Amino acid sequence: MKYTGTLIAVRDMEASKRFYHDVLGLDAAADFGANVTLEGGLVLQTMETWKSFIRTDDVTLQNNAGELYFEEERLDAFCEHLKNFDIRYVHELHEHPWGQRVVRFYDPDKHIIEVAEKLDTVILRFMEQGLSAEETADRMGIPLDFVVSCLNR
Repeated sequence: MKYTGTLIAVRDMEASKRFYHDVLGLDAAADFGANVTLEGGLVLQTMETWKSFIRTDDVTLQNNAGELYFEEERLDAFCEHLKNFDIRYVHELHEHPWGQRVVRFYDPDKHIIEVAEKLDTVILRFMEQGLSAEETADRMGIPLDFVVSCLNR
Protein backbone atom coordinates (compact mmCIF):
# COMPACT_ATOMS: atom_id res chain seq x y z
CA MET A 1 0.00 0.00 0.00
CA LYS A 2 1.25 3.47 -0.88
CA TYR A 3 -0.45 6.79 -0.15
CA THR A 4 -0.29 8.92 -3.29
CA GLY A 5 -2.27 12.10 -2.66
CA THR A 6 -5.43 13.87 -1.61
CA LEU A 7 -8.42 14.48 -3.87
CA ILE A 8 -10.82 17.37 -3.30
CA ALA A 9 -14.05 18.11 -5.14
CA VAL A 10 -14.30 21.55 -6.76
CA ARG A 11 -17.25 23.42 -8.25
CA ASP A 12 -15.30 25.33 -10.91
CA MET A 13 -12.20 23.54 -12.19
CA GLU A 14 -10.77 26.54 -14.04
CA ALA A 15 -11.15 28.84 -11.02
CA SER A 16 -9.56 26.20 -8.78
CA LYS A 17 -6.63 25.61 -11.13
CA ARG A 18 -6.08 29.37 -11.31
CA PHE A 19 -6.26 29.73 -7.49
CA TYR A 20 -3.81 26.91 -6.79
CA HIS A 21 -1.44 28.21 -9.46
CA ASP A 22 -1.61 31.91 -8.61
CA VAL A 23 -1.82 31.68 -4.81
CA LEU A 24 0.22 28.56 -4.04
CA GLY A 25 2.35 28.20 -7.16
CA LEU A 26 1.08 24.71 -7.99
CA ASP A 27 1.01 23.82 -11.66
CA ALA A 28 -0.92 20.95 -13.21
CA ALA A 29 1.16 17.80 -13.51
CA ALA A 30 -1.67 16.02 -15.34
CA ASP A 31 -4.89 17.58 -16.67
CA PHE A 32 -7.68 15.22 -17.72
CA GLY A 33 -10.41 17.85 -17.70
CA ALA A 34 -12.63 16.61 -14.87
CA ASN A 35 -9.55 15.44 -12.93
CA VAL A 36 -6.39 17.50 -12.49
CA THR A 37 -3.34 16.40 -10.51
CA LEU A 38 -1.28 19.31 -9.27
CA GLU A 39 2.42 19.20 -8.49
CA GLY A 40 2.90 17.68 -5.06
CA GLY A 41 0.03 15.23 -5.43
CA LEU A 42 -3.08 17.32 -4.72
CA VAL A 43 -5.89 16.20 -7.04
CA LEU A 44 -8.83 18.36 -8.10
CA GLN A 45 -12.01 16.59 -9.22
CA THR A 46 -15.11 18.27 -10.63
CA MET A 47 -18.04 18.19 -8.24
CA GLU A 48 -20.27 16.51 -10.81
CA THR A 49 -17.93 13.59 -11.39
CA TRP A 50 -17.16 13.29 -7.67
CA LYS A 51 -20.88 12.94 -6.90
CA SER A 52 -21.17 10.22 -9.54
CA PHE A 53 -18.14 8.38 -8.08
CA ILE A 54 -19.56 8.31 -4.56
CA ARG A 55 -23.14 7.85 -5.80
CA THR A 56 -24.71 10.69 -3.84
CA ASP A 57 -25.48 14.38 -4.17
CA ASP A 58 -24.81 14.82 -0.45
CA VAL A 59 -21.46 16.65 -0.51
CA THR A 60 -20.78 19.26 2.17
CA LEU A 61 -18.21 21.94 1.54
CA GLN A 62 -16.76 24.20 4.24
CA ASN A 63 -17.03 21.52 6.86
CA ASN A 64 -13.88 22.71 8.70
CA ALA A 65 -13.00 19.09 9.49
CA GLY A 66 -9.64 19.02 7.73
CA GLU A 67 -7.11 21.07 5.86
CA LEU A 68 -4.50 20.98 3.14
CA TYR A 69 -1.14 21.58 4.83
CA PHE A 70 1.76 23.38 3.18
CA GLU A 71 5.08 24.60 4.55
CA GLU A 72 6.82 27.77 3.43
CA GLU A 73 10.34 28.89 4.30
CA ARG A 74 9.54 32.56 3.62
CA LEU A 75 6.24 32.85 5.47
CA ASP A 76 6.26 36.63 5.87
CA ALA A 77 6.81 37.09 2.13
CA PHE A 78 4.05 34.56 1.42
CA CYS A 79 1.62 36.49 3.66
CA GLU A 80 2.48 39.65 1.70
CA HIS A 81 1.83 37.69 -1.52
CA LEU A 82 -1.65 36.76 -0.23
CA LYS A 83 -2.57 40.46 -0.11
CA ASN A 84 -2.67 40.41 -3.93
CA PHE A 85 -5.74 38.14 -3.83
CA ASP A 86 -9.26 38.25 -2.46
CA ILE A 87 -8.55 35.73 0.31
CA ARG A 88 -11.12 34.65 2.89
CA TYR A 89 -9.10 33.91 5.99
CA VAL A 90 -9.80 31.34 8.66
CA HIS A 91 -7.21 33.42 10.52
CA GLU A 92 -4.33 35.61 9.48
CA LEU A 93 -0.75 35.00 10.59
CA HIS A 94 -0.79 33.41 14.04
CA GLU A 95 1.79 31.79 16.29
CA HIS A 96 0.87 28.46 17.89
CA PRO A 97 1.90 27.83 21.52
CA TRP A 98 4.87 25.72 20.31
CA GLY A 99 6.15 28.67 18.27
CA GLN A 100 5.23 27.68 14.72
CA ARG A 101 3.66 30.53 12.77
CA VAL A 102 0.75 29.70 10.44
CA VAL A 103 -1.89 31.31 8.27
CA ARG A 104 -5.12 29.54 7.33
CA PHE A 105 -7.51 30.50 4.57
CA TYR A 106 -10.15 29.01 2.28
CA ASP A 107 -9.82 28.02 -1.34
CA PRO A 108 -12.70 28.90 -3.72
CA ASP A 109 -14.68 25.84 -2.53
CA LYS A 110 -14.06 26.55 1.17
CA HIS A 111 -11.43 23.84 1.70
CA ILE A 112 -9.10 25.06 4.45
CA ILE A 113 -5.49 25.65 3.49
CA GLU A 114 -2.79 26.00 6.12
CA VAL A 115 0.58 27.47 5.24
CA ALA A 116 3.08 27.16 8.07
CA GLU A 117 6.71 27.66 8.86
CA LYS A 118 8.82 24.55 8.62
CA LEU A 119 9.70 23.25 12.08
CA ASP A 120 13.38 23.63 11.14
CA THR A 121 12.73 27.34 10.67
CA VAL A 122 11.07 27.61 14.08
CA ILE A 123 13.99 25.80 15.71
CA LEU A 124 16.52 28.10 14.05
CA ARG A 125 14.50 31.17 15.08
CA PHE A 126 14.54 30.07 18.72
CA MET A 127 18.25 29.29 18.58
CA GLU A 128 18.94 32.73 17.07
CA GLN A 129 16.96 34.25 19.95
CA GLY A 130 19.45 32.63 22.32
CA LEU A 131 17.63 29.49 23.42
CA SER A 132 19.71 26.34 23.83
CA ALA A 133 18.76 23.13 22.04
CA GLU A 134 17.29 21.83 25.31
CA GLU A 135 15.31 25.04 25.88
CA THR A 136 14.07 24.94 22.29
CA ALA A 137 12.90 21.34 22.66
CA ASP A 138 11.14 22.24 25.92
CA ARG A 139 9.59 25.41 24.44
CA MET A 140 8.27 23.50 21.43
CA GLY A 141 7.29 20.30 23.25
CA ILE A 142 9.35 18.14 20.90
CA PRO A 143 12.15 15.62 21.51
CA LEU A 144 15.67 17.00 21.91
CA ASP A 145 16.99 14.54 19.32
CA PHE A 146 14.61 16.09 16.73
CA VAL A 147 15.99 19.56 17.50
CA VAL A 148 19.57 18.28 17.24
CA SER A 149 18.85 16.49 13.96
CA CYS A 150 17.41 19.70 12.49
CA LEU A 151 20.48 21.64 13.58
CA ASN A 152 22.77 19.07 11.97
CA ARG A 153 21.13 19.34 8.53
